[in-house]
Amino acid sequence: MSTTPDDATDRSESVDAPTIESYETDDGVVFYDAQNPLAWVETTRTLVLKDVA
Repeated sequence: MSTTPDDATDRSESVDAPTIESYETDDGVVFYDAQNPLAWVETTRTLVLKDVA
């Protein structure tokens, strides 16, 4: 019999993955988290997404 509380070992709760969406502008593509659309990053350097993901 275990004395550990059930909530301390229950790992069935999943973490929601960010919902990444994008749109095109005249200057490029903007990626953002649809669950938090005000959280964004601006850069002056172009990055290849597969190289940094």
